[in-house]
Amino acid sequence: MAHCHRLWILTALWFVLPALSVCAQQRYVLTSAEQNIHQERWRLNGGQWSVEKKTLHGGKQEGVDLITIDNGVLEIDLIPTRGMSIYEIRSGDIRLGWDSPVENIVHPGLIDLESRGGLGWLEGFNEWMVRCGLEFAGHPGTDEWENAGGGTTTMDLSLHGKIGNIPASEVEVIIDSDAPHRIRIRGVVYEKFFYGPKLKLTTEVSVVPGQDSFRINDTIENLGTQDQEFQIIYHANFGAPLLGDGAKVHAAVKSIAPMDRHAAENIDNYATYLPPTTGFVEQVYLVEPLTDENGATVAVLQNAAGDRAASMHWTPEQLPYLTIWKNTAATADGYVTGIEPGTGYPYNRKIERAAGRVPKLAPGQTRQFTLDIGLHRGQENVAAIVDAVKSIQGDRQPVVKREPEAVVSGQ
Repeated sequence: MAHCHRLWILTALWFVLPALSVCAQQRYVLTSAEQNIHQERWRLNGGQWSVEKKTLHGGKQEGVDLITIDNGVLEIDLIPTRGMSIYEIRSGDIRLGWDSPVENIVHPGLIDLESRGGLGWLEGFNEWMVRCGLEFAGHPGTDEWENAGGGTTTMDLSLHGKIGNIPASEVEVIIDSDAPHRIRIRGVVYEKFFYGPKLKLTTEVSVVPGQDSFRINDTIENLGTQDQEFQIIYHANFGAPLLGDGAKVHAAVKSIAPMDRHAAENIDNYATYLPPTTGFVEQVYLVEPLTDENGATVAVLQNAAGDRAASMHWTPEQLPYLTIWKNTAATADGYVTGIEPGTGYPYNRKIERAAGRVPKLAPGQTRQFTLDIGLHRGQENVAAIVDAVKSIQGDRQPVVKREPEAVVSGQ
């Protein structure tokens, strides 16, 4: 339904709306647990842009909701059923996404996060961007901490947390009627437990018609009555066509370290990529980014030809750490790299806590996170965004740590 000075009364499950009336915003509820609403098929047509919602069927994707925003330049697929993850972005010959061995958008109800020693998260892993968190993120394994009673609590953690496999309780489309008519998809996802965390994620993906960039704007709130640890890593994954032999990642680096001994062997080549390589073992690098005079930073992935690139902009005050994940395995095994700003690194929470990288929220407290993602075409435009990284780096030499910070069993 729409809420504004003018009310649209709509009864069909599939419909096209005319141009919007003049008001501050038009709002359309697609899913609401509170109001018992679920639109299986829905479309809003603004002439040069559109928003479409459908429910997928067949195999492991049965019952998954997919929302596609088309702003005339970008098509963005969001998955409310999977924690408001972003499946793919398409713009002409540029795609942000990757070819995972997991082909369907898997319904969370078919994923056992505890399977294979806590690696069950990988059974649904094929999105361009999935959030890791919120209670915990990173490697599976046993966490241990001192509880409020002075004793010790232990807990087995699964890979990368639960938020990416929790369906959104509330989803709405919001259109700004005033220029530049930003299109917003807003979702609310709860990660709440009895005798556990009570966290609320409000996420908004938005885009302006005709622009080749979009924004992710998230808020995490502690709904509980006690301080609550949390973690979030924005696991953004890039495959072909940007990723390929000779592709490069650019980041303004204060310090960089390998995550394990295997990554340490190739740290001098962390910024360049191999072609699909059978038997390649993942390499992970942990970066503390530098900032510009406004406290912002940027990371860029450019193709080998230097004429296509994607950029991610954020503030390290919100997300102080950057993980670069290189997995240039054979195409059939998942040829991909991750550029992942976060509140910490993807070690097990026990290691992250000891390093002081597990923040807390007081009761009722919120934390906000904003990322701006842009696409760049042509050698001149790609060179300009790479120069923006170089400008932040300036004459400051990165500190290269050649040994991993933590020794993890088997690494």
